[in-house]
Amino acid sequence: MKMLKLKEFLRQHALWVGLIAVAIPLLAHLWLQYKSLSQLESTLPYQRKAYMRKYLSQVLEKVIVYYEEKAEEVLNVPSTAFNHTYPNPDYDPRTAIDFDQVGEYFTQHKFNGARMLFVGIISGREEPSYVTISFYNPQSNEFGAKVSREERSVAHAAAANWMAMIMTKSEPKSLRPTVDERDSKNRVIVKPIVDSNKHVVGVAGMFLDDQVFVKEYLSPAISELTPRWFPDEYQQAIVTVLNQEDKLVFANQQYEGKAFEVGWPFQFIYTDWFLGIRMRHMTEEEWSRRYFLINLAFSALTALVLIGGIVMALRTASRAMKLSQMKADFVSNVSHELRTPLASIRVFGEFLKLGRVKDQLKIREYGDYIETESRRLTQLINNILDFSKIESGQKTYQFEQTNVEHVVTDTLKTFEVVLEQNGFTINLEKPQQALPPVVIDQEAIAQAFINLLDNAVKYSGEAKEINVVLGQQAGFVTVAVRDYGVGIATEECEKVFEKFYRVGNVLVHDVKGSGLGLSIVKHIVEAHQGKVTVESEVGAGSTFVIHLPIDDGTMPKPAQREGKDEESTFGSELQISGQTSH
Repeated sequence: MKMLKLKEFLRQHALWVGLIAVAIPLLAHLWLQYKSLSQLESTLPYQRKAYMRKYLSQVLEKVIVYYEEKAEEVLNVPSTAFNHTYPNPDYDPRTAIDFDQVGEYFTQHKFNGARMLFVGIISGREEPSYVTISFYNPQSNEFGAKVSREERSVAHAAAANWMAMIMTKSEPKSLRPTVDERDSKNRVIVKPIVDSNKHVVGVAGMFLDDQVFVKEYLSPAISELTPRWFPDEYQQAIVTVLNQEDKLVFANQQYEGKAFEVGWPFQFIYTDWFLGIRMRHMTEEEWSRRYFLINLAFSALTALVLIGGIVMALRTASRAMKLSQMKADFVSNVSHELRTPLASIRVFGEFLKLGRVKDQLKIREYGDYIETESRRLTQLINNILDFSKIESGQKTYQFEQTNVEHVVTDTLKTFEVVLEQNGFTINLEKPQQALPPVVIDQEAIAQAFINLLDNAVKYSGEAKEINVVLGQQAGFVTVAVRDYGVGIATEECEKVFEKFYRVGNVLVHDVKGSGLGLSIVKHIVEAHQGKVTVESEVGAGSTFVIHLPIDDGTMPKPAQREGKDEESTFGSELQISGQTSH
């Protein structure tokens, strides 16, 4: 018994059960994703800053390594150009260095980063006591360049260590160029010149040009590497160079605020400079927060889309189940509706056939019963056929100018016997003045009116009174059918026009029907460019009103129209909440 109840519960709440079964693991996954992203948010700024430092070191490596290699190439003057023998009684500073050979070498090894070159040697008549520093102008390709006292002093100081090795004839531990940056305005790179015995015989050096270094080497390296390292945000990357006094030496673009967020010192040369980078609009913490929110939102959106897809699938499956049940209920209800009039016709027909009824009044009464039940059966079959035509788009209407009052009056006459049999009283209220004409299909409007009357009879309960009111309102002729029966809840008034829908009121569950009547009414009225409305109160009855547009001669007459052309309840999607129509 419990298993049956459980199966019934799962069947009735399949959508919610499936949704919960999917939502729980999805929410768990979303929570784990949130925790993972939170952890990533806390570590991402450090990773980003490490990445930026690596970028800065790459920029410096590209420039500084090139500078060092170029300095070695330019300053690798041939040792044969230096006459370092002593004692040298004939020592002459003008001949101690082969300036022609050195000048030719400098000419063949141009370097834009050097604003001035120099060579130096130490010699003497009795002992090495004469230091000669000769300056070379790379622009004019000549020795004898004019230098300031500061430049001469810097050159002597930079070459001093190597000059001492000439006197001691000691072998240097390294032949790499050295840098002297004691004077930031006169930065010098010096390289020792050694002979075949690996003894220092002289020095060669260069004064660096800061502007050339920044403009022709540092800036191009930054422009080349920044898009490669930051492909999506390179335009936001601000790269700066500050000196030891925190004064700006270079910036790849204008900016406000602090100069950098991540920095890296220069190596080998310009060691008092500092290369830095930052993003224009966000700090790394802010960028990390944004990344966290974007990914979390994407994960949440993905989960919602997945849940939405599953809900749609479950909803479709639920509708399919309800549609199957609805079809079964429809067949059952229609079978009952067909069986009742057929049984009456058969019984009265057998009475007349067997001649058991001799009284002419009884014969007429039985004949009226047979005719009434036949009309009822015809109406039911017409509803089913019309529904089939509407669904297939084959329903058509024959429009002509007509007086609605005549259609209503004639229809009531044909429905009179059914009303009398069920003990109903119909009150017809007509306006004092004649109603204006309308353009309608008389048979279709009569069928819609009969469906409303049939509904009123079925759901009137113990109240055996029905009011039919004809009127005129805001450009429409109105036909209202009022009963005093079980009524409809306000939230369900619009749903009763959906096919197969049945209100949740327990008072109507025992009333059989095809569930198509009100749906057909709505389709017919909308095909006439009108509308059907309902006002109802539970326990106080319902009022259905058909609104048909008045033919004033200006409105174009409807053509023959297919039921499928009208946008109504007969779409491809069923809205199902109950079992069959009110």
